[in-house]
Amino acid sequence: MADNKMDGVVNLCKRRGFVFPSSEIYGGLGSTWDYGPIGVLLKNNIKAEWWKSIVQQRDDIVGLDAAIMMHPDVWKASGHVDSFTDPMVDCRECKRRFRADHLVESYRVEEDAVQRSQEELESLEKALENIVCPECGGALTPMRQFNMMFKTYMGPVEESAAVVYLRPETAQGIFVNFKNVLNSTRKKLPFGIAQIGKSFRNEITPGNFIFRTREFEQMEVEYFTRPEEADEWHKYWLDERFNWYIGLGIKQENLRLRPHGKDELAFYARACSDVEYNFPMGWSELEGIANRTDYDLKQHMEMSGKDLSYFDEETQERIVPYVIEPSGGVDRALLAFLCDAYEEIEGGRGEAGAEVEVVLRLHPKLSPIKIAVLPLVRKSDLPQIARKLYEDLKKCFPADYDEVRSIGRRYRRQDEIGTPWCATVDFQTLEDHAVTIRDRDTMQQVRVSLDKVKDWIRDRLDEC
Repeated sequence: MADNKMDGVVNLCKRRGFVFPSSEIYGGLGSTWDYGPIGVLLKNNIKAEWWKSIVQQRDDIVGLDAAIMMHPDVWKASGHVDSFTDPMVDCRECKRRFRADHLVESYRVEEDAVQRSQEELESLEKALENIVCPECGGALTPMRQFNMMFKTYMGPVEESAAVVYLRPETAQGIFVNFKNVLNSTRKKLPFGIAQIGKSFRNEITPGNFIFRTREFEQMEVEYFTRPEEADEWHKYWLDERFNWYIGLGIKQENLRLRPHGKDELAFYARACSDVEYNFPMGWSELEGIANRTDYDLKQHMEMSGKDLSYFDEETQERIVPYVIEPSGGVDRALLAFLCDAYEEIEGGRGEAGAEVEVVLRLHPKLSPIKIAVLPLVRKSDLPQIARKLYEDLKKCFPADYDEVRSIGRRYRRQDEIGTPWCATVDFQTLEDHAVTIRDRDTMQQVRVSLDKVKDWIRDRLDEC
C-alpha cells in the first residue's frame, strides 16, 4: 500500500505538472528533477509560508541570501574538506556503488555525512567482511571515504589555486556574515538569521523520488543565544517547527520528534532532534533542530583571524554565542505535503461507475491554484462573464480558467492539483449575477455574488 501511494504521487506529479525528470528527452540525469508549472507554485508557497512565519512575523530574525560559491577556507574551517565524507564500497562484479552503512543492517543509516570515530569506522569495516553485493552476489571492494562536496574551478585555468566548492549547506554563509548582520541591524541576543537557498551534495545513493537528491533547497535558521539560554531555546524551536507543519495541514499522527542518541550526534552538537514524517517508505527526517554550540563561530574566528564575538552592553561582557539551528528541506517538505494530502477514492465522488478519483487535499495557503473559474458551457454569455471574473481574480490570487470538456471532468482536474475552490458561471448567473463556488474537500456548494468572490476567497485564506 505504501509503495502504491508513492507510485501514485509520482505519477500525479508527472501527469499534472508538479515534478518532471530532469533532462528527460536525453534519458534523464540520476536523481535530478525539474519543478513544472504547478510544482513551482507549490514550492514557492511553501517557501513563502516559511519566510512569513520565520522572518516577516517576527522581530528577532532577519533574512540573508549568501552566495553559493564561497572562499575555500570556509569549508576548511567548517570541517567539510576533511570530514564531510560517507563510507563507500563498489561491487567487483556489476560495478554498482553503495554507501557501506546502508549495507550493514546493524549500522544506523545517517541522513547526512558526519565525522565518525575511528572505532565506528573499524566496526563498520569488520561488518562488511561477510556481506556481498545485494544485486548480483559479487564481492565488495574495501571501504573508502568519499567526500560529498562538488568541486569546481573559478577562473579560466583549472589549477589548484582556483578550486572552489558548491556549498553543501547554507549554514556557513550565515556564520561568516554574523558580524555583518550584527553591525548593520544592531540586533541584540537572542536573534536569528534566516536563509532559503540551494545546496549540493554528491550523494552516493540518492533516491526515493525528491526525498534525497544531489541538488536541493534548504530553509534554515541560525538562532544565536547566550550559552546558558541555549537549552531553553532549543526546546522552543522544537515545538515551533513541529507545529508549523501541523498548521499547514500535516496530520499530527504522521509527525514525530525523535531525539538523536549520543552515537548519532555530530561531534560539535550538544543536542539534536529530528522532525520525522511517516513517508510511504517509512519514518524519515523532515527537519533537524540542533544545538550547534559555539563551534562554527569559533572555527571561523580561528581560520580567518577575525573577531566574531558578541559584546553585551548591559553586562559589559564579550561572548561567543551558541547557535540553535532549525534546518529543513524544501523538497522534502513538498514531498511530505503531497503525500499527506494525496487520497485515492475508489469509484469516485461523482457519477456512478467512475474510476479511481484522486483528491489532493492541500492546505489552501499551499495550494498552487486558489480558485478555478469554469463556465458551465461554451455558449450564451457564460464564457465572457467567466473570463472577466478570472481576469479580476488573478490580480490577487493564482487562478485558473478552464472551459474544455464536461464540468465534472474539470472539477476532477482541479481536485487533482489541489485547487480548494471552483467558481462555476451558469445560466442562473445571467439572472442573479452570482456564481456557484464548490469546495474541493466537502463538495458543498454556495452561491456568491460576482462582486463578492474576491473577498470570499480572501477571508478563507486569512489574508489582509
